[in-house]
Amino acid sequence: MGSINREDDSKITQPLIEDSNGRTPKEEGIDDNRDQENNLTRRVWIESTKLWHIVGPSIFSRVSSYSMNIVTQAFAGHIGDLELAAVSIANTVIVGFNFGLLLGMASALETLCGQAFGAKKYAMLGVYLQRSWIVMFLSCFILLPMYVFATPLLKLLGESDELAELAGEVAVWLIPLHFSFAIQFPLQRFLQSQLKTGVIAWVSLATLVIHCLVSWLFVNVFQWGIVGIAVALDISWWVLAFGLFLYTAFGGCPESWHGFSMQVFHGLWEFVQLSSASGVMLCLENWYYRILLLMTGFMKNAEIAIDALSVCMNINGWEMMIPVAFFAATGVRVSNELGAGNGKAAKFATEVSVATSTIIGIFFFVLMIIFNYDISLLFTSSSAILAAVSDLKYLLAFTILLNSVQPVLSGVAVGCGWQAWVAYINIGCYYVVGLPLGFLMYRVFNLGISGIWAGMIFGGTAIQTLILAIITMRCNWDKEVKIFIISILALI
Repeated sequence: MGSINREDDSKITQPLIEDSNGRTPKEEGIDDNRDQENNLTRRVWIESTKLWHIVGPSIFSRVSSYSMNIVTQAFAGHIGDLELAAVSIANTVIVGFNFGLLLGMASALETLCGQAFGAKKYAMLGVYLQRSWIVMFLSCFILLPMYVFATPLLKLLGESDELAELAGEVAVWLIPLHFSFAIQFPLQRFLQSQLKTGVIAWVSLATLVIHCLVSWLFVNVFQWGIVGIAVALDISWWVLAFGLFLYTAFGGCPESWHGFSMQVFHGLWEFVQLSSASGVMLCLENWYYRILLLMTGFMKNAEIAIDALSVCMNINGWEMMIPVAFFAATGVRVSNELGAGNGKAAKFATEVSVATSTIIGIFFFVLMIIFNYDISLLFTSSSAILAAVSDLKYLLAFTILLNSVQPVLSGVAVGCGWQAWVAYINIGCYYVVGLPLGFLMYRVFNLGISGIWAGMIFGGTAIQTLILAIITMRCNWDKEVKIFIISILALI
């Protein structure tokens, strides 16, 4: 025992070896850990700054655009209930269907322009923009019959003759708005990929102000009624499109915009394929919740259920502006880093974006559970509807939480160019699993609207989010850089 104690004492009293800076190995290890922690904190701060440089203006611009529809519905509501219903259906069913498809097609630019910008192939951004315009305009012409034949289509869906005819008239007057998407959506992605998000926010704000003034002028002063509402919306969306184009063409993007070029017709077919995959990927998600409303409409005594679900979808729609902004920002950040050949930086950008959006989603999850009743009062004062919304608060909260992660993972897919794969995943999760499960829980288990929604959320959205998370975690980022180099050479 004594010898052991003496050995221990000798070890204790033995002087520690110091380095050239006078630090012991233990102290050096502590300093290294601190340096690593400080380095990680610094990296997170730098990446968050880059991310919010895109997210902040994107949220603002999307809320402004969303608010134009709210203003339009408010003016329609002051004209009459039938006019409000007609404008709502024209916007939700006709415009909403095409909006999702065209918005998805434009997201191909997030992949190509983002990667080209990261690779400093600035001249190619303008070429990609023009290719997108060609594809988008052709798509607008293909989709045009939905506006022209909106009345018989709505009657086929079960709407009353009076409502279908008025909504069909509104849809025809909204054809100019439809074609504005072909200009505006690609321009937004073109500017976002170059981190020129501030101009999008300012133009969106100016457009919202103009929309309010023009709507008031056409409806209250000129007394043009529902036609004035539609024309005001047309003008506002074209103001937004022209505002972004004028900035781009007249000095805002000197490196990436060199005027119109015949080079746009080279590699056009490959661009069509990517745009089509992007359109299918996003429109499948966009239509999913519209089908939820449609399925609710076939329930017995569905009026309260539809109203309650509409309130929930409105709340979810406002909050979704945040994750949709993260979707855009993540696509830009990932594509920029892949274009620059920085696979590890693309991975880190993904991790920071997912973590940030999830934290925000948890905040709104808790907020919705605690203040569900008070938030619902913004949309209705009916005690029956408020009670029905309260019954759905947990489903709404979980939807908000899932939607804080899923769009970010979709943004990673856009940044990497995985749109075709995600389109297949969406078909399987949403329409092969989610919809049948929702219908089963409604018809077989008699769970009503809660069953439909729960089946669609946990059978569709949750599974899709899990699959995308697994794919992202297993991604070989160095391989994605090599794939980018091959793909961009094919499209130049």
